[in-house]
Amino acid sequence: MLPLTDWVLELLSMERTPFRAYTVSALLLALLALLFRTLLQLGRSWHRYYVTCQRLRCFPEPPRRKWLLGHLGMGQSAEEGMQCADELAGGYSHSCLWWFGPWFPILRLFHPEAVKPVLLESVAIAPKDYLFYGFLKPWLGGRFAAEQWSEMGRHRRMLTPAFHFDILKPYMKIFNQSTDIMHAKWRRLVASGSTSLDMSGQISLMTLDSLQKCVFGCNGNCQETPSDYIAAILELSSLVVGRQHRLLLHCDFLYRLSPDGRRFRRACDTVHRFMADVVQRRHQALSHRGREAWLKSKQGRTVDFIDILLLAKDEDGQDLSDEDIAAEADTFMFEGHDTTASGLSWVLYNLACHPEYQERCREEIKDLLRDKESEEVECAKLCSLQGDLSQVPFSTMCIKESLRLHPPVTAVSRRCTEDIKLPDGRVLPKGNVCLISIYGTHHNPAVRPEPQVYNPHRFDPENSKNQPPLAFMPFSAGPRGELHRAELRRGRDEGGAGADPAAFALRLDRSRPVRRKPELILRSQNGLWLHLEPLGPSREGRPPAPRS
Repeated sequence: MLPLTDWVLELLSMERTPFRAYTVSALLLALLALLFRTLLQLGRSWHRYYVTCQRLRCFPEPPRRKWLLGHLGMGQSAEEGMQCADELAGGYSHSCLWWFGPWFPILRLFHPEAVKPVLLESVAIAPKDYLFYGFLKPWLGGRFAAEQWSEMGRHRRMLTPAFHFDILKPYMKIFNQSTDIMHAKWRRLVASGSTSLDMSGQISLMTLDSLQKCVFGCNGNCQETPSDYIAAILELSSLVVGRQHRLLLHCDFLYRLSPDGRRFRRACDTVHRFMADVVQRRHQALSHRGREAWLKSKQGRTVDFIDILLLAKDEDGQDLSDEDIAAEADTFMFEGHDTTASGLSWVLYNLACHPEYQERCREEIKDLLRDKESEEVECAKLCSLQGDLSQVPFSTMCIKESLRLHPPVTAVSRRCTEDIKLPDGRVLPKGNVCLISIYGTHHNPAVRPEPQVYNPHRFDPENSKNQPPLAFMPFSAGPRGELHRAELRRGRDEGGAGADPAAFALRLDRSRPVRRKPELILRSQNGLWLHLEPLGPSREGRPPAPRS
């Protein structure tokens, strides 16, 4: 019997019997064991925290606001947060330690030498940090959980061969169709007196229109007609960002009970129903016609992304399941439209800020299309953008410089599952989260002089040949980067059409100042409003190019 048994029985005013004495003793032993286990876990956690702090002392740390808060509140998701990133990159040039509260350290990296070892590691050693990406699980599935890493690697090996330069060529007609629809809408709006338009919303609808045609092979006409599926994607993106900044809603249970959580669930159901219907109909068509007949019917026509997923096989000859196909297509729609729309919107903004560069791009495009009949213009645009960007070198430099100055993805996070050694000998400790600041790397004065200045000549071949490869990474990089590089190529191709300065003259609407806002992608807090002036004859009367 424990010495405290009689005291507990007396405290509870219970008569002492052998059964009660043994019961109370057993409960006390269980409580003591639980207390000992808790203290042991706290001791181990404290020891890990102490060891981590000692190993992180080699990294400089900005002054904290308070010990309890750490650096919380200093990196806001607003213009002030972007200015803070500029100060960190300028003041520390390589990396620094950032505390979320008193217990959670994050290493912020903003130099190519610091970024390279992390981005070039395998997904098993430097996976995405699940804390934030876990918010996407109900929508995109458990793609970012540790147990899914091998499955994600299998999918990448199956799909990466499809994301080479040639895969974009057949899609150029689709990009041009969507761009023509957007230009026609702009001309109607300008004619009705709306000379100032928010480029963010306009370009986002255009990229969604392009993706819907490329992924599903259907024309949802979302630039003109509301679509439940498109509305659900936009709402899901907004809700994920909103949850990120509300700490109480990080708890799944509380989020499910909240109004935002119910909206998120309804939007997920809408997206999943649409995707399941598309996959089921394509599967039925493929099964009915047979693989060979299906491939033959696609010859000379654009192969949709769903077709690529249905026909993909791994090294063992295994197909993707319906759930895998839906998750890949959902991810492509989610990650594809926002990044491209952001990049193109900022290209237009920067050209509007620099009329001299805008005019030079316009003259370059006019020279390319000079002396061509109207029916040849479409072909010339396709040829110039499909394989030989050297025909529009200055326009290409303007697009790249805009992606440097305003990268669509401002940062990506990785959690180290093993120690990662940096070139200077310092070590990123196992278990720590690294925030790879793409924006900070692009704006690092130790990498590029005068980083706040929009200067397309930085990307002149002579000026950029000595730059480290990771000095420019608007969509991340590394062994998982082929899909990101395909995104960059697609953005450049859509940019050649969507940001065509030969179609409209662009001027800033100075009554609506721009305040940058880093969310899932880099946006403007109040939109990117530009004045548009149509140039040349309208193309509305000309029928769109037929889809191949």
